[in-house]
Amino acid sequence: MRTGNPTLKNTTFDRFRGQGLENGMTIQGTVNKTLLLLLFLMITSIYSWNTFSANPSGASLLMIGGAIGGFVVGLVTIFIPKISPITAPIYALLQGCFIGAISAYYNTEFEGIVIQAILLTFGTLFSLLLAYKSGWIKVTQKFRLGIFAATGAIFVVYLISFIGRFFGFTVPHLHEATPIGILISVVIVIIAALNLVLDFDYIDTGAKQNVPKYFEWYAGFGLMVTLIWLYIEILRLLAKIRSRK
Repeated sequence: MRTGNPTLKNTTFDRFRGQGLENGMTIQGTVNKTLLLLLFLMITSIYSWNTFSANPSGASLLMIGGAIGGFVVGLVTIFIPKISPITAPIYALLQGCFIGAISAYYNTEFEGIVIQAILLTFGTLFSLLLAYKSGWIKVTQKFRLGIFAATGAIFVVYLISFIGRFFGFTVPHLHEATPIGILISVVIVIIAALNLVLDFDYIDTGAKQNVPKYFEWYAGFGLMVTLIWLYIEILRLLAKIRSRK
């Protein structure tokens, strides 16, 4: 999910404004860090994918360990941004274990679905980046609060669904390939995608305010969180659509 309240994110920068740091955060530096995190993610994803083919039970352990470990490390990174140069790569490696195994599972059920999800994820990333840089999408305070509220609502629904499984309760349509279930997935994908715009604005704001260098890792981490969430939601949406054929 997201890396916290986008309003609070920008507030984080306030105490660094005007300090004139000689070696502060830059957009290029953040891009480089993000590409490095993607490389880490890809390495463990490939390993996890290959493990699924040879040892499905072992891949399941990788998937569970990666998901739980990534969640814990992600929380630590959110609350202590200063250590993101260490925790962000660890997060990417752990999430790669999760992504690789779950992708292999979906690809077994629906051949070719993974490459479709990857192309749609990065197509969405570059399309929204173009829209943001061109000024077609304006990040206002209302926009931030709206996306944050929608993201929070999705998190609450997923949390209720997760806890409900222990008590025999499921959220209607959330995990089902019904027309309503597909519509729900479409809405979630849209909200996840719009979170990318907040990430772009966060990176842009941090670079303009010349905040400390470690924020490049933190911003790259935030972008990774959104991309992983978006990829998983697109994968789920495609699976719902293809299961109805």
